[in-house]
Amino acid sequence: MTKSISLDALWESATPTELVFNSDKLSHLPAAAKRYLEHAIEPGTKIASAVRLKMHGEIKLKKWIPFTAEQVICWEHGLIWTATAWMNGFLPIVGSDCIIDGIGGMQWKLLGLFPVMTASGTDLTRSAIGRLQAESVWLPSVFYGDDVSWTSTELSDLDSNLHSSFVVQGDRAELDFTIDRSGRLKTTKLPRWGNPEGAEFHYVDFGGILEQEATFCGYTIPTHLRAGWYFGSNRFESEGEFFRATIDDAIYR
Repeated sequence: MTKSISLDALWESATPTELVFNSDKLSHLPAAAKRYLEHAIEPGTKIASAVRLKMHGEIKLKKWIPFTAEQVICWEHGLIWTATAWMNGFLPIVGSDCIIDGIGGMQWKLLGLFPVMTASGTDLTRSAIGRLQAESVWLPSVFYGDDVSWTSTELSDLDSNLHSSFVVQGDRAELDFTIDRSGRLKTTKLPRWGNPEGAEFHYVDFGGILEQEATFCGYTIPTHLRAGWYFGSNRFESEGEFFRATIDDAIYR
């Protein structure tokens, strides 16, 4: 059963720290990893354990539907994404997706009253953990820890491939980034548990194109992205992409 916790309670549960970002501690990392972290975190910025985001965008449920949402990622416990989407432009569907302490769930209601989708279970949890791994790009401080291992490959004079490996919610993430020479994120990709074909769950390449960025509270993060299944293949554009979002605000704790 999904643990019941509010967005505010998850935000308040984050443990503050006095640790600050110091690029001198990155000397042992591959040059591309150092470049990314120095781009993403300003010197002297407190190492955050949580981020709270406001966003708007579109989600594809047979057709593209607009939404507004608020999200908290707390690295100790998980994430909650609460949103309102408008069917046919005027019927609100209100609900949330979450992964809290290793238990995932989703619940959506028409007009906030009538259930239209409720899901839980091991497959959903495993997929939700993959979402948390992918959305770690909004909390760059998690990549500052000693528990993240890095490798990199130069793709061209302009871009590098950066691979990070770390454990979150008991599951190992294998997350690939493409970054430019300044350290800006351009794409992200990982194997994520899911069933985009509607059949059995299995690992599918999932990722996103990160088109814009902005700085909040000393953290530079992607602020406009397109994400979905089959990332890196022609199927992404034709059938895999299902999420487009613009970050309107972000605060860190």
